[in-house]
Amino acid sequence: MYALYLFISNFTERLGLTTRYLSLFLVICTAGVVLLRYVFNYSSIALQEIMTYLHVSLFMFGAAYTLKHDGHVRVDVFYQNMSEAKKQWVNILGTVFLLFPTCLFVLIICIPYVSSSWAINEHSIESSGLPWLFLLKSLLLVQPVLLMVQGVAEILRNALLLKGDPRILALQALDSASDNHGEGV
Repeated sequence: MYALYLFISNFTERLGLTTRYLSLFLVICTAGVVLLRYVFNYSSIALQEIMTYLHVSLFMFGAAYTLKHDGHVRVDVFYQNMSEAKKQWVNILGTVFLLFPTCLFVLIICIPYVSSSWAINEHSIESSGLPWLFLLKSLLLVQPVLLMVQGVAEILRNALLLKGDPRILALQALDSASDNHGEGV
């Protein structure tokens, strides 16, 4: 159980750390669009679409990483006052009964949409646009899968914490220290 948790957690961490570079490319691309438009009076549809692709990719690939680091919005009126064991149960049950069904629903409703996009090799409606719209739409399937995979890791982590596994407790302390590193600087 611990080995599977570590494998998924490390995969999500590497994906998230790699995904952060998309934001750098997005900033560079945005600066390029602004420079071309206002300095050289030139507008590139393809470059503007690249910005959209980068923006979408950043959020679709980064969602699982955000889940791993508990960065999603949580309305914690009751959660904040719960014991650690109750929080772990809430996390497990929330993953099983909220995250997984939502992700499965998204997968089910998006499969025909993405399939038809692939079937027609969908591309931009703009003549000078990008020819890979079907790839962008495929991220509608990738994101829920990544979230479900990380959801499995969250269930394993919380189950190990409930069991009092010393390895997960040490890992959690290490993660907490690295998350807090540099705060207040």
